[in-house]
Amino acid sequence: MQAGRFISGALLAAGLMLIGCGGPVVEDTEAQDLTSREDSLPNCNGVYYEYTYYSDASYTTVVGGRGCDCSFWSAWGKITEFREYVGGTCW
Repeated sequence: MQAGRFISGALLAAGLMLIGCGGPVVEDTEAQDLTSREDSLPNCNGVYYEYTYYSDASYTTVVGGRGCDCSFWSAWGKITEFREYVGGTCW
């Protein structure tokens, strides 16, 4: 009787591993290799703006930046929810 339960349990476990849980397949977007990604760069002609990103709400540790310097786009570091904005025109 014990052997019958063990075999039934083993067969159930093996069957679940073979067919999966039936849930949707979710892709891990952070694990994707984005080195070949080709997003268009912003048009910086005549515009100056800069976002400075900080590690937390104390706004003391800079961790990244994005912006346009009249004709050149720059980006470095990481983006967070804590940011400061400076902007204007180049003319």
